Amino acid sequence: MPFSAQHIKAARLHLQRNDPVMKKVIKQVGPFTGKTTRNRFAALVKSIVSQQISTAAARTIRQRLHEAVVENPGPTFSVSPEDFAGKTVDDLRAAGLSKQKASYVFDLAEKVNDGTVDLKNIHRLDDEEAIKCLMQVKGIGRWTAQMFLMFCLGRMDILPTDDLGIKNGVKQAYGLDELPTPREVDEIGETWRPYASVASWYLWRSID
Repeated sequence: MPFSAQHIKAARLHLQRNDPVMKKVIKQVGPFTGKTTRNRFAALVKSIVSQQISTAAARTIRQRLHEAVVENPGPTFSVSPEDFAGKTVDDLRAAGLSKQKASYVFDLAEKVNDGTVDLKNIHRLDDEEAIKCLMQVKGIGRWTAQMFLMFCLGRMDILPTDDLGIKNGVKQAYGLDELPTPREVDEIGETWRPYASVASWYLWRSID
C-alpha cells in the first residue's frame, strides 16, 4: 500500500510535537517523498542483489539479470517467480550474481510458488508475523524484511535499529559521541511511535 498524504501529515505533526530534535530534522530535510513499490517479488530480488555491494554495481547487475530472465524487459526492473523457471544458477551467475545470491533468488521463487511465502496476502499479517514469514527465505534477514514492510507494504511504525544509516542519523541529530546501540536507538525512537518509519526516512535523508 502507498504512503497516504493523510498518514504522512499525521506522522509529521506527531514527530514535531513529541521530539524537538526530530522537529529540527524535518525542517532541515523538508517534505516527505518516500514511495512504495507495488511489485513485491521484484523488490525482494532487488534487496538480495544489492546486499554488500555498491549501489552502482547493484544497478548494473539488476539490469543484466532483468535482461537475462525476462523475454521483453521494460525500463523498470520487474520480475516474477515464473521468470526464473528453467533458469540455472549458472544463468544468474552470468548476469553477475554470486552463486550464493543466485541460490537465494531461487529459494525465494520456490517459496513464493509453493505458498510458503504468500506475497499476495502478506499485508494481512501484522509486522512481526510478516517479518517471520519473509525470514524463511535464505538470504532474507530482519533488516531486508523491515525494508519490505516499509517500502512495499507502507507500514508506518518500522524502526530498523541495526541499520547503520539510522545509527549515524541518530548520532548526528542527537549530538552523541558514539554510534548508538540498537537498544539506545529503540529508546530514543519510543517517542516516534506509531510513526517510526517516517522518522527513519527523515534520519536517512538527514545524512545524505
